[in-house]
Amino acid sequence: MRPRIVEVDVLRGFALFGISIVNTVGISGHAGLGTPAAATSDGAAYWAYETLLHQRFFPIFSFLFGISFGLFLDAAREAERDPRLVMLARLGFLVPIGALHRLLQPDEVLLSYAVVGVVVLLPASFLAARYVLVLGAAGVLAAVLVSGGGSVLIPGLFLLGYAAQRYGVEKLLDVLSGVRLGVALAIGFLCAVVLNFWQVSDGASGGARVAAVAGLATAAAYVMAILLLSRSRVRGALGALAPLGRMALSGYVGATLMIMAADDFVEVSDHGTAVLLGTCVFLAELAFSSLWLRHARYGPLEWVWRSLTWWEVVPNRRQRVSATGSSTTGDGPSPSGGGGRRGGGGGG
Repeated sequence: MRPRIVEVDVLRGFALFGISIVNTVGISGHAGLGTPAAATSDGAAYWAYETLLHQRFFPIFSFLFGISFGLFLDAAREAERDPRLVMLARLGFLVPIGALHRLLQPDEVLLSYAVVGVVVLLPASFLAARYVLVLGAAGVLAAVLVSGGGSVLIPGLFLLGYAAQRYGVEKLLDVLSGVRLGVALAIGFLCAVVLNFWQVSDGASGGARVAAVAGLATAAAYVMAILLLSRSRVRGALGALAPLGRMALSGYVGATLMIMAADDFVEVSDHGTAVLLGTCVFLAELAFSSLWLRHARYGPLEWVWRSLTWWEVVPNRRQRVSATGSSTTGDGPSPSGGGGRRGGGGGG
């Protein structure tokens, strides 16, 4: 197993917090929550949702998927002659998972992630990092200008994340020293505040481009804030997000099931109730992931996904140290002689 990049796992877990709330609004919005009509009926709560949550966490999730793509591809490259075929299988098996999930949640992103990964990320793996970076920036800009953001941001965000991985995530984190990160956060926070006020002033039926740029700026400010906090005294508390970040697929799909189950018992008629329910779902995800990973290397769906990718049952039980000091697992030795080719390196 490669060492994981803790900041990547923490950010992924943090992204799932907002996604859980936004999906709660989408799945259980009986009163039209999340639509322009709610701006009148729910007032300040609607705008708090729009400026702090909606379209603010999915850019982070998409950017991290691009990073994960590169990390997994590097891990596969160490053991396979053609790692892109392994990556194609990995993305290919994500298609049925996403398709099944879309039956429950029409706005889910896994299916789109799989298709865009095959069409955009795999070809990009043949390019130099600087070209991937330029294409990613151009893709995000074009998505904002042409359609005002939304799911069309995914290709550009994927490429930006992959470019970050190609340049070296840990190197980039080292470059972002405390002072530099603090200055970047101050600038990003100011931009996010100005753009969010602009979005509110445009009204519920205002410009989609302003809302998209405000969402990206707020997402960037969130990332910088989490990175800054991860270097402070509260880094231990933030570390509690890492287990959920490691099993984001199980958490993402599991949250949908929990929201749908709760929807039969809880009437979500306003944004406050939706935020409360989404937060409870997130806390349940957090607790389950922490308990599960005490005994397993991968989340339930992550284990299925990896086993399908490698076309063999991947050992999942966490290693224990025996009385003689040797490591043992209940699954026996890996067919490949260890965890090397399956090392996640933060790839999820």
